[in-house]
Formats: sequence, C-alpha cells, structure tokens
Amino acid sequence: MIVSETPSFGALGVDAKLIQALHAEGIDQPFDVQTLTIPDAIAGRDVCGKAKTGSGKTLAFGLPMLMATPASKSRLPASLVLEPTRELAFQVTEVLARLGKAIDRRVGAVYGGADLDEQVHMVNRGLDIVVATPGRLIDLVDRKAIALSEISTLVVDEADRMADMGFMPQVEWLLRHITGPHQTLLFSATLDSTVDRLVNRYLTDPVFHETHSDQVTVDEMEHHFFKVHQLDKAKVVGTIAHGAGKTLVFVRTKRGADRLTAALHAEGVRAAAIHGDLRQGARERALRDFAKGKLEALVATDVAARGLDIEGVDVVVHYDPPEDQKAYIHRSGRTARAGEAGVVVTLLLWDQELPAERLQRRLGLSVPIIEVFSNDARLSNLVALLPEDATELSP
Repeated sequence: MIVSETPSFGALGVDAKLIQALHAEGIDQPFDVQTLTIPDAIAGRDVCGKAKTGSGKTLAFGLPMLMATPASKSRLPASLVLEPTRELAFQVTEVLARLGKAIDRRVGAVYGGADLDEQVHMVNRGLDIVVATPGRLIDLVDRKAIALSEISTLVVDEADRMADMGFMPQVEWLLRHITGPHQTLLFSATLDSTVDRLVNRYLTDPVFHETHSDQVTVDEMEHHFFKVHQLDKAKVVGTIAHGAGKTLVFVRTKRGADRLTAALHAEGVRAAAIHGDLRQGARERALRDFAKGKLEALVATDVAARGLDIEGVDVVVHYDPPEDQKAYIHRSGRTARAGEAGVVVTLLLWDQELPAERLQRRLGLSVPIIEVFSNDARLSNLVALLPEDATELSP
C-alpha cells in the first residue's frame, strides 16, 4: 500500500494533547509509516510494519501505545517496548517520555551497561511504559523486580536486528512470560524466516504494512570514493567535518575509533567516539551532543552504531571501508533519512582500490576513485558538491 496523500495526526485519531505536544516539537505531518499503521494500532489490531530505522517508527508505535496505556502500579508496567541496543532504547525513551508528560504517563528505560540498582529503584517507583533491551529485562524479571503480567501493549522494534544480534531466544523468553491479553506491534526492516516465525507464533491476525519509500537505496545518496595517503587520512576527515554540520565516521575497531577521535581533536574538530568499551554515560553524552550539534563528528564502530537513529547527518565517512555491500548500505543509510538525500565518502588506501571497485559493482555504482589531499578546499563543502564535480578533485 502506498500513501498518496498525507492526512493530519488528528485525522489518524491521535489524542489532541499528544498532537499539541508534537506541534511544540515542530512535528505537524506524519510520515508514511505513521499514516499507514497508526489507525490500525489505535483500533487495537496487531500490526506488523516493514520499515527501516529513520522512517518514523517511534511515533508509529509510540502514539497509539501512549493512548492505550493506563496508569500502572509499582513493578507492573502496562506497556513494553523491546529494543536491540541500549542506544536505541535510550533514544526511544527520550521521545516517548517527552510525549508521555502531556498525558501524565511515565516512561523509563532499562538496559545493560547502566546501574542495575538504580533501574530497580526506578521500576519500584512505578513506570507505565518500559523500554528495554532483552537481557536486562530478563535480569529484572528473574529478580522479581518487575512483572510482565499486566502488559497490555507490546512493541518489538527492529526485529531483524534482534535476530542478527542473536537476541531472538531472549525475545521469545520474554514473550512467553507475557501471559495476559495484549496487543503486539512488530516493526522490522526485513521479514525473513526468523522474523516471520516470530510473527506467526506471537501475533494474532496481524495487519501488514510496508513503507516502500523508506527503503534506503544507493540512488538516494551522493557517493564519493577518495584515495588518500595514510599520514593524511585523518586530516581529510577533519577537513570534511569542518565543512559539514554533522559527520558520522565509521571505523572497524574500538582502538581505531579512539585513535581517530584523538587525531580529529588535534585538527580542531569537536569529536567523540562511541564503542563498546566506553561507559554508558559517555556514550549517551556523545550521542546527545552530536544530535544537538555540539559535536562536528561522531566516530563509531559498527556494533556501537547498530540501531542508532540520528537525524540530520550530513556526511557519512567510511574511514575503514565496509566489509560488503550490505554493510555499506547499512552504514550509509544514516545520512538518507525519510526521503532526504545524503553524502557518503569512502576513504581508500593504495591497496584498497580493487576491493572498492568490486564493492561498487555489487552496489550497481560507477563512481571514479579520485586521489585527494586534506588541503583541497572543496572537501569542506562536499554537501554542495555535484557528482560530476568530484572528477575535478585533484592533488
């Protein structure tokens, strides 16, 4: 089903107080995934939505869930959102908590890497909606710090990533412990055999929706492949970051993320790293500062960046080339949000050109590999650079 016209949130049946809260944040028109799924979700149907990160899924499930969630007792939340990563759980909680204040609903997150006792205390005080990663929620259930017997609305978000990261057994364990009648809203970028089995087993007569326009493709991005010299590589990133509003840089290792971040600091770039060895508070602070524009660059490993939904990324830089075309699209898609185009840069050393050419063939691209140096002024304005102009970049 393809949406031809975009109705208002009011026409979709969204509560007036929530519409006011959305308006205060500058959100007045729903995205396609919201237009498709919100009416069925408000009607109480089980919903299976096929949509990618960055398509507006949080409001698609969040608005109906907030409307359906009653005030809850201590340790007995009424609604549950399962997320694959702590970063995504944190981001979803921030969105839902702000909206929840408009209708007096309490939202909190529980995830690994944060203080367990503090989370137990938060649950004891009472939460109407819990946003959780599977492992930490199982810990709380095992400790009898939280019970799932009163869950009336369940959201399984990023189901395909749950499967990719090996979390499906934990997800199914939790779903078996939700014994009362409840509505299930499941969202996934793909509906492969593992996710399809979850849908068939745990959803009741679900309605299926797919947002075709949210599928990030290589055609939605401007691609640049630059051959650089090892000693000049970090400086090239610095030049790009100085000229762009937000630059998201992907590296292969945690140590590489720290080294590049330090090198960017030396170039006067406001940058921070996110990877698995950092304390959760430092990761959250880096994400928050990057989202607010306080940082010019965020340097991330692939694992740490899974599930991130960051708006307004101007340039994605593959500092270390991705392993395959799937990783290229997954990384690069963070700069092509909700129909907006983005700029993607892949940096190559002399011995990485042939693999890059093979990668381009698999992606259906034909982009010249151009040698560049960090003092080329046009690197600082890649967002405005036309594809044909890239061939003119020279040493």
